[in-house]
Amino acid sequence: MKVVHTIEDLRDQLRGQLRVAFVPTMGNLHEGHLALMKLARQHGDPVVASIFVNRLQFGPNEDFDRYPRTLQNDIDKLEQARDVYVLFAPDEKELYPEPQSYRVQPPADLGDILEGEYRPGFFGGVSTVVLKLFSCVQPRVAVFGKKDYQQLMVIRNMCRQFQLPVEILAHETVRDQDGLALSSRNMYLQPLERAEAPQLYVALASIQQQLQAGVHDADHLEKQATAYLNGRGWKVDYIAVRRRRDLNKPSRDDIAAGEPLVALAAAKLGATRLIDNLEL
Repeated sequence: MKVVHTIEDLRDQLRGQLRVAFVPTMGNLHEGHLALMKLARQHGDPVVASIFVNRLQFGPNEDFDRYPRTLQNDIDKLEQARDVYVLFAPDEKELYPEPQSYRVQPPADLGDILEGEYRPGFFGGVSTVVLKLFSCVQPRVAVFGKKDYQQLMVIRNMCRQFQLPVEILAHETVRDQDGLALSSRNMYLQPLERAEAPQLYVALASIQQQLQAGVHDADHLEKQATAYLNGRGWKVDYIAVRRRRDLNKPSRDDIAAGEPLVALAAAKLGATRLIDNLEL
């Protein structure tokens, strides 16, 4: 595996390649990330991964400074997995050589709801760095995980709006045996919190079960799941049942007609904020 740190070296490695598959990450890699690399290898050659902790997508009181940076360990994992040909690991000055003035701003009806409401500017930061990385790598396909469901939709929307020749592939959420979605932030959890953390998925699964049983009141299901988690010591930002196609709220008629739905959640357990979702 080649490890490069500059855009010039990256382009030297990829010159003439027309089937590049790309997986952007912020590092601290786990089995979920490695599954994305494996899917990328099935759809392109060579596979490029990136590791870059993007300051633009962190709010002023979030964990940018303490976000885990484990580059050598990540390199070891990628070399062992043998799915990645080039790892692009730029520093901040390489991707942002000048004071930031240009940013991609997703439309408010997608970028300012749910995660966008609780993390203002987050999707603008994500969209900006992904567009920069696409420009550097020029992939034919790019792979993202469904755990970040709204992010996946924002990126697909950006590719349509800018007519980018990149096919966006989605990998199913990778979970631990107890149901907890794999995340780099899981390492923040204390032992008792880690034992409690799968209850976020339990709450979403309960919504799924009740919808399958014929309950059509999404507001009731959201309030019930929120009360369940709050009662266990969580601090819920949102639990929302939405239409998959646009993340708008479904009507009772939508639910009765079998409209494809997704339940999305974000909640704090101790000092750690976890997100998850479940397609219904």
